[in-house]
Amino acid sequence: MTAPAAPTTSSLQSAGHPASPDLLRSVFRRHAAGVAVITAENCGRPAGFTATSLNSVSADPPLLSFTIGTGSSSWPAVRDSDHLGVHILGEHQRELAGLFARSGADRFGAATGWNTGPHGVPVLDDVLAWLVCRVVARVPAGEHRVIIAEAVAGDPAGEGRPLLYHQGRFNALRD
Repeated sequence: MTAPAAPTTSSLQSAGHPASPDLLRSVFRRHAAGVAVITAENCGRPAGFTATSLNSVSADPPLLSFTIGTGSSSWPAVRDSDHLGVHILGEHQRELAGLFARSGADRFGAATGWNTGPHGVPVLDDVLAWLVCRVVARVPAGEHRVIIAEAVAGDPAGEGRPLLYHQGRFNALRD
């Protein structure tokens, strides 16, 4: 039986950094994510925010998930709504993604094309795809909630290529 090898510089570097919010943010800046806008109706007014945490959970039943901070201005609408809109943005929609990401912005002003969709959910115009979903769970996760929702209606027929979020910026997909 041989003795374990002494640590090398590269093995010490692979030990990494202690976990912290900054480490998590730095790591996920390297992860490219699709960009979605989540919408809801709250007391007769539309609400929405940009999300990069959208995930497919199950095909049968058709479930998805995303996260939202409980300090977000959109949290009350998401917390209180039975149905939500999920919109996959195209690379032509960087400005829309930025609008829905900015705190205090008039997200449903004259520049935003939208209609009332199934279950009273605001549905954005000209997106790559959209779903209206029924909320099935709101799971506490630190200062966020993981929302799990079941698709009940939608349209995948938009044209174009997806918008991505990487290194703190909205980007187009490259071949």
